[in-house]
Amino acid sequence: MKQLVFYVHGRGGSAAEAERYRSLFPDSEVLGLDYQTDTPWEAGPEIRAGLLEAHGEGRNVILIANSIGAFFCMSAGIEKLVQKAYFISPIVDMERLIADMMAWSGVTEAELESRGVIPTAGGEDLSWEYLCWVRAHPIHWTVPTELLYGSGDVLTARETAAAFAQRHNAGLTVMENGEHWFHTDEQLAFLDRWLLEKEQGT
Repeated sequence: MKQLVFYVHGRGGSAAEAERYRSLFPDSEVLGLDYQTDTPWEAGPEIRAGLLEAHGEGRNVILIANSIGAFFCMSAGIEKLVQKAYFISPIVDMERLIADMMAWSGVTEAELESRGVIPTAGGEDLSWEYLCWVRAHPIHWTVPTELLYGSGDVLTARETAAAFAQRHNAGLTVMENGEHWFHTDEQLAFLDRWLLEKEQGT
């Protein structure tokens, strides 16, 4: 049975993004998942169910996840199904991101607890339920993992990515002047080289 490359997109993405990885893993089956929910307690089970359906007995699985998709994967209880993971611009500290969003919006923790949900100018809702869930479910990720991080990422600080990598014994590659969203020709070429080099063990 072919090795499985399982792709999980970020916010606003789709399973169709998995297509770009077919040429990088020509001897593998590449499958993208379109999850339908946007909280870790809903998306996590969706991801686990999708991976279990595709997994097959004893199949080698490489996980590629983007942005919040990586956070959802780490909350999905799939460690025993995955042999290796590649995270692109991952959200590795959701509590820190929520705290940053609160600061950007001038929202205190007391206000958020009182109101429950507070819309922000950026279009994202701050949620007390979400923050409480994140605090009650710290990440325990044991899969050998490589991170790709753009130095211009506005959602995750460089020191946050580095701290996660050190804590989880993960590799960290930084693209100077890269962004959270790897989308330009230069950024995508960097991403492709990174994946190929890590797969080849260079």
